[in-house]
Amino acid sequence: MVFVKAQPGDTSDSLIRKFTRKVLAEGVLQDLKKREFYQKPAEIRKEKKRELKRRLKHPGRRNY
Repeated sequence: MVFVKAQPGDTSDSLIRKFTRKVLAEGVLQDLKKREFYQKPAEIRKEKKRELKRRLKHPGRRNY
């Protein structure tokens, strides 16, 4: 759950920016998009395998 507390002197725009940054940092939108449609367990395994292969192909890169 994402919470943003208002500090004295914060405008509504700055609170919205803080909230947006926290949502992106916690990956809420990515998780939502991933769960939007049902995926069979076999598809999930294949996707994980593909991702692992991709990461091993480029070991020097940062994997975020």
